[in-house]
Amino acid sequence: MDKTTMLAAMAKMQEAHNQQVHPQWREQGYEFYRAIWVECAELLDHFGWKWWKHQDGDLNQVKLELVDIWHFGLSDLLCRDALAPNLAEVLNVQPAAATGGEALRQAVEALAEVCLSARTFPTDRFAGVMAALPLPFDELFRLYVGKNVLNRFRQDHGYKTGTYRKLWRGREDNEHLMELLKDLNAPETAAADLYARLQARYREVISA
Repeated sequence: MDKTTMLAAMAKMQEAHNQQVHPQWREQGYEFYRAIWVECAELLDHFGWKWWKHQDGDLNQVKLELVDIWHFGLSDLLCRDALAPNLAEVLNVQPAAATGGEALRQAVEALAEVCLSARTFPTDRFAGVMAALPLPFDELFRLYVGKNVLNRFRQDHGYKTGTYRKLWRGREDNEHLMELLKDLNAPETAAADLYARLQARYREVISA
């Protein structure tokens, strides 16, 4: 699957998820920019930024936070009909000269800064975070599919009404997602297979 096709697939999945949240989601005036900068803060919490204490970063959760940012960013682009023809090329990044550490923190802050000032999603700043992590486009796609399925699963099981249980045996569902993604090797059935695995594990939790 080429990257343009991957991008189109993600856009289609995002449209479907947004319609699940609200059929007329484009007319609701959702503040995607606000969701993005809050997710930026959550990413930094998982990565570590406090100089006054020891912190062990969780790279898996950092990547998932970046994927959450992409969900909201992609929603903003779809809402504004602003998917650039070369977007797949923009996001097909190579690792930056400086990766991780302070380079990543500054790249995340640069993304949040534009979101707050322009109230829109800057694809170039997002690509900068991908490069600083680094997170290749292929991995962004794989993790996006996984998190999109989890988001759909959450909605199907009461996330919006408050009945969904996000902690599964003392761990967040995001952590279970990363475990279940490891064994998915068939792209054509990955979404359905992952949903079934989430369903099976969640049933174990709620029946305990």
